[in-house]
Amino acid sequence: MDKKVITVIIFLTSISLVAALTTQLFWVRDAWSLKGDQFNNSVNLSLKTIVTELMNSNVNEVDMANIAEPAIYKENEQLFSMVNPDVLDSLIKIEFDGMQIGSNYYYGVYHDINKEVSMGNYKGDINNLINSPHQASLTCICQSDNYMLSVYIPQQRAILINKIIILPVMSGLFLMVLLFSFFFTIYFIIRQKKLSEMKTDFVNNMTHEFKTPIATISVSAEMLVKEKIINSPEKVQKYSRIITEENIRLKKLVERVLQIAIIDKEDFKLRLKEQDVHVIIRDCINNFNVQVKERKGCIKTNLNAHKHIINADHDHLMNILYNLLDNANKYSPENPHIIVNTDNLNGTVQISVEDKGIGISKENQDAVFKKFHRLQRGDIHDVKGYGIGLFYVKTMVEKMGGQIELKSELNKGSRFILSFPV
Repeated sequence: MDKKVITVIIFLTSISLVAALTTQLFWVRDAWSLKGDQFNNSVNLSLKTIVTELMNSNVNEVDMANIAEPAIYKENEQLFSMVNPDVLDSLIKIEFDGMQIGSNYYYGVYHDINKEVSMGNYKGDINNLINSPHQASLTCICQSDNYMLSVYIPQQRAILINKIIILPVMSGLFLMVLLFSFFFTIYFIIRQKKLSEMKTDFVNNMTHEFKTPIATISVSAEMLVKEKIINSPEKVQKYSRIITEENIRLKKLVERVLQIAIIDKEDFKLRLKEQDVHVIIRDCINNFNVQVKERKGCIKTNLNAHKHIINADHDHLMNILYNLLDNANKYSPENPHIIVNTDNLNGTVQISVEDKGIGISKENQDAVFKKFHRLQRGDIHDVKGYGIGLFYVKTMVEKMGGQIELKSELNKGSRFILSFPV
């Protein structure tokens, strides 16, 4: 996918996310406002119902023992003759219990002119009661004086939050899922684009590598059928050797392609059997020694493990060690010096392959195990590779129940440590 297309997609998706977030915020705000209006209307309707009930109720004689301030009773005697405080308290409790407000409220009846509270359970700041949005006039009961029944709910906000909490929570979860999906999609697109570019480079490199030995074999085969070449044993031997060497090179290239194909398919089965690690190491070194000696290098072994039998796939274990030895050889500038050690530690066999080569920086050490990843350093452009060797090594080691660790410093060399259960 083109870079510009990806940028446009990210831009448009980001705008859509911002619009969705803004819409959700406006929606929650409007829902909060609507719920508040509904709550206020419900309380005010309850107060009007209470006033109506008071009008239709038979007023019993007020028990003076419940009157804390007899002076208030004398000043508002008409009110007390029309409204029984006990009946008022009972009616408010019944109505508010139905609204699930409970006992978290204060009420009072006050005179609209002198602002004095005549009855009720309110003993706080009178301003809260007078300025409360929940009020009903008692003029229909006490026509000569203007009394107001007012209710103050100190935790009204908390009550509203409990009623509406499910809306912002669900909205928040929805947005979190949307954001996660957005960032995951963008990450996946960028990752797939990068992987596609790396695959293209891999195919191009591999195609070029195939062309060279095929062309060489073709030319050598044509030369062998010529009469003057057939009559010259030395030239026959020369071209035969070239064909053999290029054929071995082709075989290695095919093995690399098969390695990545096996991993991509993900349905391969390992043939796990008891394997002697030391025997496999010696066989692998014997096969690889020629390449190291051609560069005037050496491979040393310190096989110190007393228990060296593990469950592994013989062919894949050979390929793993071959890949590590090949890397140690390729990334050693000259005269490769490779050391292979084995030890027992915490019930495992540890196999380490160490070189004195160019090393790997810390920021690249995790990336070297990724598919198609190649080190980008100016001093190693001449090293041929396809970025699948270490990815194959790590995948197969873990499939066989082992672990791999890398220790490396720039210009000091690298050490790969494989650990397998005994």
